[in-house]
Amino acid sequence: MSRRRLDRGAGLGLGAAMIWFSLLVLIPLAAIVVKAAGGGLATFGHVLTESETRDALLLTVKMSVLVTVVNVVLGTLIAWELVRDRPRRVGGAAGVGEWLWGKVRVVVDLVIDIPFALPTIVAGLVLLSLYGPHSPLGLHWAPTTQKAILVAIAFVTLPFVVRTVQPVLEELDTDVEDAAASLGAARFTVLRRIVLPAVLPAIFAGASLSFARGLSEYGSLVLLSSNSPHRTETVSVRLFAFIEQSNTESAAALATVLLVVALLAILVLDVVQRRVARHG
Repeated sequence: MSRRRLDRGAGLGLGAAMIWFSLLVLIPLAAIVVKAAGGGLATFGHVLTESETRDALLLTVKMSVLVTVVNVVLGTLIAWELVRDRPRRVGGAAGVGEWLWGKVRVVVDLVIDIPFALPTIVAGLVLLSLYGPHSPLGLHWAPTTQKAILVAIAFVTLPFVVRTVQPVLEELDTDVEDAAASLGAARFTVLRRIVLPAVLPAIFAGASLSFARGLSEYGSLVLLSSNSPHRTETVSVRLFAFIEQSNTESAAALATVLLVVALLAILVLDVVQRRVARHG
């Protein structure tokens, strides 16, 4: 059996990529785990049994799950609208509705990336002006209610599902859908049996990114949440409080717990996605 070898260029590229990945990801993560392990299991036990930290962790996970579910539905819908839906033409010519929708699509396609580019502290200021004590909308959620936390996490995580599903829809060949429709398949059946299995991996990938990002959100929550223990304090704020108290071992232990939660969520979503795709 012949063995394939990497040529010199491919070997250098692989080596450079692994070094860069190790410096940015593997080594820092290993350092956090080692730091947390330095205090022994007692540090993890203290962090997880402390009521304030436990409530902050549960609140953050709950809010991240809720936002992820919303993002899966609305993010997929937005991606579908951007790629597939078009106004019907009247008389075979492009009407005002189609021209207007084309302009709206361009604007929405640009605006959807704002949470990616906008500093989270600026996002917090914007959301505070809309949902704070002087809300022009009459929604005085910030900084005393958990609804403000939900809005903040939703704002910074919305693009993930949209941007993972949109390219898949753009590359998806519509010939199979047209053939199924010509054979009498209803539109819902085409969506469920043809389109959904194709975009399902992208949807779950976006959901994983959305959940992990929601767990770690800090910048906007500093302004949008009152950080009240047991009520509106999130895990990222609690972690920062450990650092301010020079309790680096507890901070590292809490960071490790967050890492484990994020990895478990990714694993669960991957298993669910595979089972759903298998049973179609």
